[in-house]
This record gives sequence, C-alpha cells and structure tokens, in this order.
Amino acid sequence: MKRVALGMSGGIDSTVCALLLQQSGYEVIGVTMSIWDENSVRGEISGGSCFGPQEKENLVAALMACAKLGIEHHIVPLQREFATCVLDYFRSTYLAGKTPNPCVVCNQSVKLGFLPRRLKQLGIPFDLFATGHYVRNDYSEQTGRWQLRKAKDPGKDQSYFLCYLTQEQLANTIFPLGNLTKREIRALAAMHGMDFILSRKESQDFLGSDQYPLLFPDDSFEPGNMVDPEGKIVGTHKGIIHYTVGQRKNLGLSGKPEPWYVISLDAASNQVLVGPKQYLYKDRLTAQRVNWLSIDKPDREIRAEAKIRFGHDAAPCQITPTAGDEAELVFDTPQLSITPGQMVVFYSGDLLLGGGMIK
Repeated sequence: MKRVALGMSGGIDSTVCALLLQQSGYEVIGVTMSIWDENSVRGEISGGSCFGPQEKENLVAALMACAKLGIEHHIVPLQREFATCVLDYFRSTYLAGKTPNPCVVCNQSVKLGFLPRRLKQLGIPFDLFATGHYVRNDYSEQTGRWQLRKAKDPGKDQSYFLCYLTQEQLANTIFPLGNLTKREIRALAAMHGMDFILSRKESQDFLGSDQYPLLFPDDSFEPGNMVDPEGKIVGTHKGIIHYTVGQRKNLGLSGKPEPWYVISLDAASNQVLVGPKQYLYKDRLTAQRVNWLSIDKPDREIRAEAKIRFGHDAAPCQITPTAGDEAELVFDTPQLSITPGQMVVFYSGDLLLGGGMIK
C-alpha cells in the first residue's frame, strides 16, 4: 500500500481529500505546516487569512479531521522558510513598485517544496504528496512530460497558482479534487458526518490587502507625488506600497470629470502615475522568469490564451519565447490593467502551458 502525505489546512477541501485517498486504497498521513510568526508583523493581524494568529484554530481543525478519519497527523514548523521565500519576496516586490503574487511563490517553494522535503528530513516516510488544490495532472506519453490541467469546476480552478511547479513536483503530487465540484465535495463531507468541517469558514489567501502595511517597517511609507500622463503633479501619495495598477479607491483625487486610476508606479522617482481608464489598456507585455511546465520551451511563436491575474478571463494572444527565460505576449485585443509583478499564465484549452512574471 502506497503512503501519501497530504497537506492539510483544517478546511473541507483537504479533509475530503484525505477521505478520497483512503477510499482509493492509500495509507494517508496528514501534515500541516506552521508559518505564523508574530515577529514578522507590526501590529495585530485579523480575519480568515492563511497567515495570522488564527493558524492555531486551523491546526486544531486539521488534528480533529485526522482523528475523525483515523490517520496520523504531523505539524511541520516552516516559519523561517516562509519568511525567507514569501514575506521577503512580498516586501521587496512592493517596494520595487510592483504587485507580488505570494500564493504562486508559496505553492512552489513552501507547500510543495519545503514541506515534503522537511518530512523526509524528519524521517517521516511517504511515497507521494497530495494537496487539496482544484487542478488535474496527467502524464503525456507523446511528450514525455507531466501536464497540469484546469479543474473540472471552472469556478474553483486553481491552476493559475501552480504555474511555477516543476516536473518533479507534478510527477510526485496527487490532486484528488480536480474532477469534483465544490457541491460534490460538500455532499461527501455531509455524507460522512463531518459537520465540524462544514461549519468552518474558508480561509482567504495570504492576508487581507488592508493589512499589507503591517508587514513593512515604518520607514517604508515615504510620501511622494501623484502625476498625470503629462507629468503634472495632481496630488500626493502616502507610499507606493499602498497602490497597485488599476486601483481607483483611496487616491484622494476629486473634481475629475471621470474616474481616475493608478496607471503605473515608479519606485525610483517615488511617483504614482494616475489618469483616466483609457490609459490602463495595453495589448502587449513582457514576461520574465517564465516556467514552461506542461510543454518544452517552444522554438517559435505560438498561439495560446493568457490570464494576466487570477480573476481575469484568459485572452487569446501570440507568445514569442525570447532569449533566456523571457517571452513577449501580444493580445488580440487590449487588456485592462496589465500589472508588473503579477503572474501571466498561458493556456491551451484546459492545459496550462506555463507562466511568468509580468515585467
């Protein structure tokens, strides 16, 4: 019997994962990473985010779920690794005038990186790793590569957040929820008497945006000028870490005939460029640190669809791989709020081809 280490958050998805794996004949062990460190923030974190003091409740819920299913449970401390890989990246990206995606980095480097490696270091044996992500993976005999695909439930698909995985990670990970809908998962939990899980609120990703400033030291909030597309000073900002491309709220601008938005951020000059919505539309971008996942790096331009952020509909485009790890994308139609620092992810139908960071 193969032994599967399952990353468990204490929520319904990972708990039903454990159940499905048991029903498939695996021996399951639950593992939960501990990442919260109160010394990483200035002030009090609140809400249902995955990073915060509420982690204690999640650990207890995961332990209860494992007890209900009769499987062993391990808590793995990864505070230092999370701080180095995720928090430091998050801070440096914002301070550079870009918008980070901590979930993509965490999935690749921590959840499916340090967590399974630490289990082996602790002498906890397992054959495969598993998570509750809504995605599917399979092996292509034709290409000799593992492939990542969108989930059956389009409303829950999380493939975007796994675009930086490696072939090794895909080959050694099971995603039991990929062919199920959320409704089916809740029904399974109810059928097996998991009321304590059904009543739990789902955790939000990372941290609420209103609490981002708590991750930065006081000297990170240097005020500067807001300028319009002609370079005219139209206001003052309270520090570029408070802003992102496409932002409309909390700009302190009034008396305009139409809404104004953040168009771009310039960390070098500490300026925030603002203007009408028309300035937010662009038909091209450069992606850096591109990870070709389900296919080899193409040797010529390809047609695909690309998502410029998680909540964005994939848009038809032409992708031209360039020297090193970059690629040029040209969209068929201009896209709203292409944001430096965010991930752009490439698809062909339900197949995730790869992804990179918007330059």
